[in-house]
Order: sequence, then C-alpha cells, then structure tokens
Amino acid sequence: MKVSVIIACYNVEAYLPQCLESVCGQTHSDLEILCINDGSTDGSLRIMQAQARQDARITVIDKHNEGYGASVNRGLDAA
Repeated sequence: MKVSVIIACYNVEAYLPQCLESVCGQTHSDLEILCINDGSTDGSLRIMQAQARQDARITVIDKHNEGYGASVNRGLDAA
C-alpha cells in the first residue's frame, strides 16, 4: 500500500531539514513525500529541491501563497 506524506511549507527553513530527515528515514517500502511550497520567501524551496535531488521519493510542488488549507488540498490532488 502506497503511503503519501504531504508536507505543506511556508518559511520553515529552520525546521525543514529535520522534518525531511525524519520522513526520509522511514522504512515503508512504498512511500511518496510531497513537499508543497506555499510561496516561501526564505530558503525553504531551495532545501526541498536539494533533498529531492538526493531522494527520488520526494516531489516538490511550488505555488504562490494561498494558505495551509490550499497547500494541503494541492498535495491531496497530487497524491
């Protein structure tokens, strides 16, 4: 069974590396990690893209700021 993890982000560069490290450390064999950048103005998008280059399970979706709910909905659509 595929498990989708949706990580909606807005200006969380201080916490994002630890979050992604934790999720990427999971051992479930069929895992997708959807990182939704909600128009961050800090380095969050750069961190997501760097992690995605290192882990094929990560998909980055970059969009303009619409709020947490819209970001989660975008992730649900992608899942």
